[in-house]
Amino acid sequence: QVQLVESGGGSVHPGGSLRLSCLASGSIFPIRDMAWYRQTPGNQRELVAFMTSGGSITYGDSLRDRFRISSDNAKRTVYLQMNSLRPEDTAVYYCEFTNLLGGREYWGQGIQVTVSS
Repeated sequence: QVQLVESGGGSVHPGGSLRLSCLASGSIFPIRDMAWYRQTPGNQRELVAFMTSGGSITYGDSLRDRFRISSDNAKRTVYLQMNSLRPEDTAVYYCEFTNLLGGREYWGQGIQVTVSS
């Protein structure tokens, strides 16, 4: 059974940093790509960062300078380093893996990030 478990969320003051982790378990590999999305109440889920297995990276609008996606395949983990956090970054963050064989998507349960003073 495939499972993605996010960790590292929480509350932080504006200007602070957090690093989210997403650990994959089960028969999910090989991976085609990995991503982080976020969602706020009443809004659609939006892309934060996307990384292919070949290392090509795309960031959501205006996030490139503050956020960084990375992975450790040996640890089956994808990370999201978030710096200079702003109140508008407050959201539930989700990790997503897409399997190479068949293109099936797998999602984590989501983790809350709150930025407030």
